[in-house]
Amino acid sequence: QVQLVESGGGLVQPGGSLRLSCTASRRLFSIASMSWYRQVPGKQREFVAIMDVLGPTNYSDAVKGRFTISGENFDKFQPTVVLHMNNLRPEDTAVYHCNLEGWITEVSGRQNYWGNGTLVTVSA
Repeated sequence: QVQLVESGGGLVQPGGSLRLSCTASRRLFSIASMSWYRQVPGKQREFVAIMDVLGPTNYSDAVKGRFTISGENFDKFQPTVVLHMNNLRPEDTAVYHCNLEGWITEVSGRQNYWGNGTLVTVSA
């Protein structure tokens, strides 16, 4: 199994910045992607940004130009994905969840893993 641990959430004023980090508990045989989603209570989880190993990074229209996703150690122990969030707005308030898609072993099949989330609150 793979555990994803997010960190970096907190309270920030509008216009401020935060850095979220997500680290996997183990090395995987192969990673397809690591991404960020967010969820507001009572609403569906929505896509924020993705780092796809075989393609370019991609962002939702709501965060494009303000958020940047980066990753490291995808082929090593404790692969990590980071979300740099700038010019934060009150509507960015949500629980941010990390997602990983990949293969634990060569024969395990592609699996999908989620972290428990970290709360980001943007308020004056």
